[in-house]
Amino acid sequence: MSNVVIVGAQWGDEGKGKVVDIYTEYAEDVVRFQGGNNAGHTLVVGDEKTVLHLIPSGILHPGKRCIIGNGVVLDPKVFIKEITNLKAKGYLQDDSQLVIDGNVHIIMPYHVAIDLAREEKKGDKKIGTTGRGIGPTYEDKVGRRGIRLSDLVKPEQFARKLQEVLPEKNFYLEKFFGKAPLNEAEIIEEYTGYAEILGRYLGCASIILDQSIKAGKDLLFEGAQGALLDIDHGTYPFVTSSSTVAGGASIGAGVGPRHLHQVIGISKAYITRVGSGPFPTELLDEMGDALRKAGQEFGATTGRPRRCGWFDAVAMREAVRTSGITGLAITKLDVLSDLPSIKICTAYSYKGELLDHFPRDLDVLKDCHPVYEELEGWQSDITGARTLEDLPKQARAYLEKLCKVSECPMVLLSVGPRRDQTIQISNPFAG
Repeated sequence: MSNVVIVGAQWGDEGKGKVVDIYTEYAEDVVRFQGGNNAGHTLVVGDEKTVLHLIPSGILHPGKRCIIGNGVVLDPKVFIKEITNLKAKGYLQDDSQLVIDGNVHIIMPYHVAIDLAREEKKGDKKIGTTGRGIGPTYEDKVGRRGIRLSDLVKPEQFARKLQEVLPEKNFYLEKFFGKAPLNEAEIIEEYTGYAEILGRYLGCASIILDQSIKAGKDLLFEGAQGALLDIDHGTYPFVTSSSTVAGGASIGAGVGPRHLHQVIGISKAYITRVGSGPFPTELLDEMGDALRKAGQEFGATTGRPRRCGWFDAVAMREAVRTSGITGLAITKLDVLSDLPSIKICTAYSYKGELLDHFPRDLDVLKDCHPVYEELEGWQSDITGARTLEDLPKQARAYLEKLCKVSECPMVLLSVGPRRDQTIQISNPFAG
């Protein structure tokens, strides 16, 4: 038995969906353990593209059970739309293939309204939230005033909890933001309809996974966003609202940490970021535009253009340490194929001092300048490579350098968006 955690090792958008899709072949249960529909996992099977925001990427494999753990916040409308789209494509024909933990917190209309109003009020000081209500939902969870799926499926209990919290939310929206209040009856009618559908998938992730562990099954835990966006360990306050590091898998799925055996960090061969916040290797020139165009760097959830930069090994070492990453899955190497030379950031320069660690103080980080090593490019098509030996020597040299300065070995390499455009160096489930 081997249980594997997949985490983003950068600022998100690293290609976790494809890697989870590949590793699902070896697992029996696939678990999403944090975040909400602010994540977007794009999967390409053959010529068909599927974008998922809540349902684990393993759902494209028949016979695999997919579980949405208690650490997730769920927008019922988005979830139901995903189910409808998947069934239309021939997936999820058996509803028992999907389970939602009863302790999942529900994203309510007032969460979205508050999220949007806050960003609008901040003007040019906005954080860069997706506006999906994720942060306000986690706030209510921690404040012990959230509404969970187990509440939603009980009409009287749901109505009572909504009546307790809605007056406060409407006061906040009206008096502080100058926005229109929300109608209680309309919310109850809409969300009661959602409850009838969501109730089919209600279960307890912790108990189900415990049974799987006792039966010796292999489990795959799927994270969203990236380690540098972790609420505790990321570039706060320019972070997401949940624990994106590997430790979040234990909390967000109800599984003890001794049952997590391998941690695979997903990283692009360069680096991107969406929204505001410091970004030491950001390219604000034609090279940045070229990477964005070649990598089709636009958010799967929001469509926003991503900020692009050279690979940052300082940030990667931070992710390796905080998540205990045992192997790297490198994606989008093919995006660099046309470049005559490629840079890797190996350290930062801060006021004349050389830093080999990622500063926690944002006032320091924003004034850090990357120290680069430049390597020769390969300028040839690598999308047909299926072994490392198929790659040009310059591409192999780049990967060797990337892993060395990241202080972590590579276990998988993606050379194109399709499932088959992948080189597996070692299998974390084989250990």
